[in-house]
Amino acid sequence: MSRSTSATANRTNSRAGRVAGNALRQRRIFLPSLASIAGLLLVIAAPFLAPASLSAQLASQAPAAGAKVFAITNAKIYTLAGPIIENGTVVIRDGKIAVVGAGVAAPADAQVIDAKGLEVYPGLFDPITGMGLGEVDQVLSTQDTTETGDFNPDVVAATAVNPSSAHIPVTRAAGITHVLSVEGVGGLDSQSGAGLIAGQVSAINLAGWTMSDMAIDKSVAMAIYWPSIGGVQFDFATLSLKTKPYTESKEAYDKQINELSDWLDRARHYAQAVAKGAPANYERDLKLEALIPVVQGKKPVLVFADSARDIRNAVEFCSKQNLKMVLAGGAEAWKEKDLLKQKNIPVILDPTMRLPDQEDFPYDKPMTQPAELVAAGVPIAFASFNTDFSRRLTQQAGNAVAYGLSRDEALKAVTVNAARMFGMDDRLGTIEPGKMANVIITDGDVLELRTQLRYLFIQGQLTSLDNKHLQLYETYRKRPKPRAP
Repeated sequence: MSRSTSATANRTNSRAGRVAGNALRQRRIFLPSLASIAGLLLVIAAPFLAPASLSAQLASQAPAAGAKVFAITNAKIYTLAGPIIENGTVVIRDGKIAVVGAGVAAPADAQVIDAKGLEVYPGLFDPITGMGLGEVDQVLSTQDTTETGDFNPDVVAATAVNPSSAHIPVTRAAGITHVLSVEGVGGLDSQSGAGLIAGQVSAINLAGWTMSDMAIDKSVAMAIYWPSIGGVQFDFATLSLKTKPYTESKEAYDKQINELSDWLDRARHYAQAVAKGAPANYERDLKLEALIPVVQGKKPVLVFADSARDIRNAVEFCSKQNLKMVLAGGAEAWKEKDLLKQKNIPVILDPTMRLPDQEDFPYDKPMTQPAELVAAGVPIAFASFNTDFSRRLTQQAGNAVAYGLSRDEALKAVTVNAARMFGMDDRLGTIEPGKMANVIITDGDVLELRTQLRYLFIQGQLTSLDNKHLQLYETYRKRPKPRAP
């Protein structure tokens, strides 16, 4: 993948309209809030909350050489597939969950982890990140979030993921074991320059030396950034925001939707040629080939849209084209909850820790919307829409609990719900025999800010919690005391 140079001049993304009232979408979480103040207090209190020697704790967690069997005993287990299991055992063998339940004896060949007083959860899932696609926002050479051009269905996010990214260990230290890496998310050139069809979304585990080690499924969905009518755009000539005339915006919008329709029609014709024609009779087209499972309904489209009008337009388009749609963002999804329920369209929600998108919206709308959608029967999941702050995923869900969402629904929204949306719930999202052993062990409620992660398994392997943030914490914790004046 290469960085977009065109920035799609004729395209007006719905998110651009928010720039007038807020910073860029990824930056809005930096706005002063009770959440950010709480985060600052946590940093100040860290020396008192953390173990006396975190590095020693990490060393004690190292698995036995060649260990393939683990038994987590005496734990409170949230399987998310049934009732809570008190004083239960989880047996992990060869990367998968072998047994889970109460009264289960640890196998003789297992490395035993006594989890008395601790809680076990499925590994957390952040379904919209730019993980591995960008490192430092201000350093463009470290950004690989977008591809040149508006139509790139052949681009696969996993191809550009850097397994050595410093963001990966920081993120998994927050209990996130797997993510979707999505083109156009994160980085200074993101979203508005992502193009209309940004590429194929990849599901990856957050551990491994290479992409072969990390990949769960390199192509689980097709990312589409829905164009918007109206709004504002950034004028590079005057370095200011400029309102785009409606007629001009509508003309550009219609052109893009017609182009998108044309691509899908061509993909259907190409699929017929592939199915019925001899290879010698048609020229192979990788872009159209990538769209075949989309037009056949075998692969969902992850559609980024925020305003009520854009959501309606996207739903109508996908229904007409017989596309399987997952809505991403959905800032005004609450306005269209009945339509989303009727069409059975799930929503991956914007972070709750942000300001409302319109000045006349209730101040707490981002936090009350999750409960409102669930009450209407719309499946939801939470995502960071970011790379730097993917680690705040549980805070986003925890805030929604404070504003009416049940704790059980919040847990599902950071684990199994997203797995269901992309057809991966047969492998991920719950603690059940046969599923991938992505499991976390905490010292309390995973949605609480002060809860500490004690152990983390990815593909059945006990994985280090060491990361850049912890290294800096240890370095400055041991600094010499300043001399008295």
